[in-house]
Amino acid sequence: MINDKDILETLHMLQQEHLDVRTVTMGISLLDCADGNPTVSCRKIYDKICRKASRLVEVVEEIEKEYGIPIIHKRISVTPISMVAAASHASDLTPFALALQQAADACSVNFIGGFSALVHKGFTECDKALIRSIPEALAQTRNVCSSVNVASTKAGINMDAIAMMGDVIKQLAYNTRENNSIGCAKLVVFANVPEDNPFMAGAFHGTGEAECVINVGVSGPGVVKTALEKCTGDLTAVADTVKKTAFKITRMGQLVASVASQRLNVPFGIVDLSLAPTPAIGDSVAYILEEMGLERCGCHGTTAALALLNDAVKKGGVMASSHVGGLSGAFIPVSEDAGMIAAAACRTLSIEKLEAMTAVCSVGLDMIAVAGDTPAEILSAIIADEAAIGVVNSKTTAVRIIPVYGKTVGEEVEFGGLLGRAPIMALRPESPRKFIHRGGRIPAPIQSLKN
Repeated sequence: MINDKDILETLHMLQQEHLDVRTVTMGISLLDCADGNPTVSCRKIYDKICRKASRLVEVVEEIEKEYGIPIIHKRISVTPISMVAAASHASDLTPFALALQQAADACSVNFIGGFSALVHKGFTECDKALIRSIPEALAQTRNVCSSVNVASTKAGINMDAIAMMGDVIKQLAYNTRENNSIGCAKLVVFANVPEDNPFMAGAFHGTGEAECVINVGVSGPGVVKTALEKCTGDLTAVADTVKKTAFKITRMGQLVASVASQRLNVPFGIVDLSLAPTPAIGDSVAYILEEMGLERCGCHGTTAALALLNDAVKKGGVMASSHVGGLSGAFIPVSEDAGMIAAAACRTLSIEKLEAMTAVCSVGLDMIAVAGDTPAEILSAIIADEAAIGVVNSKTTAVRIIPVYGKTVGEEVEFGGLLGRAPIMALRPESPRKFIHRGGRIPAPIQSLKN
């Protein structure tokens, strides 16, 4: 039974502790939009998205006002475009991205994800066409997000795809150089990608999903930090506090998802409980780790503290919703987290420490700004390292890295909004070129043989 204390506590979370629903994302299948004529296919894509999502923003804003819950973004995810466009045999898939942008504009959503390809075991011709189209497609659009899955525990690591992605990221950074290479913030490279993730830039509507679903992503690092400020016990008590707080946060997400699903007459998919930070002071995963007892995020002990946090978030969240999915855990995007920004700026937090932390967090190297003259093969090698962590540990890992043209180590770049700002981080200068250009596939680990 909900009592007055619970209600007042939730109101305080919403008003003072940055608790919000980060996104309500509608997933839409576009498989029936495939056509041999790419112009016809793009028209079908636009028409279907507008038909399904025309009321999405209106309904979500109604829920926001009715329940007093901040809902920051309204988003759409679609079937990976490389699958939909395959029937058209088009060599340039930029028109498909433009169709997605037009649909996003018509539906007034913040982002649309799914300009994507799944190439963890190999390429179709359309996969290659989509990957080659990314630099131009994301440069010509504002709200379209792209993802490429290059590895999985079952298949191993597609090093040919990883080599391609290093060049793609470089070209995209160049194409958007007038705006701090911001195009790279809309592109993420995955291992073990989840097919029901509501968060950008990695959201797409998986092939095992229903025709249309509602997925909700909840955030609340400020709430967790505040709860820990009152915790004076040992680390077991810390874990219990995080679990109880994650339960309350997830219940709010479940409520929003259920109401949105009912009003839109669309099945409820999942609640993704991810502690997604913002640049706002207090809304930081790094500050949670520091509240546990670290002098600064990135010092020795950070990986253990993050492992505790991630596990407790999952345990608390899974008790609060019938369907927890997506990524669910703690995000560590450098530019979007005030505490991470501060730790990286004073160099307590290095790229190597971030990589170690990704072995226990929900995603990977996220929103990392590096020098614009970073060679493509170093970008590819960073992706390969993250993919190896994901494949060997049977977890999702990802890389969203931004080589900012005109910037060097020690400088800072301002992205604005939720994307925040970031110091340009130092990388190892030694070349992995020969390793990357060997190509082929790194075989799946022995633990993948579970049948």
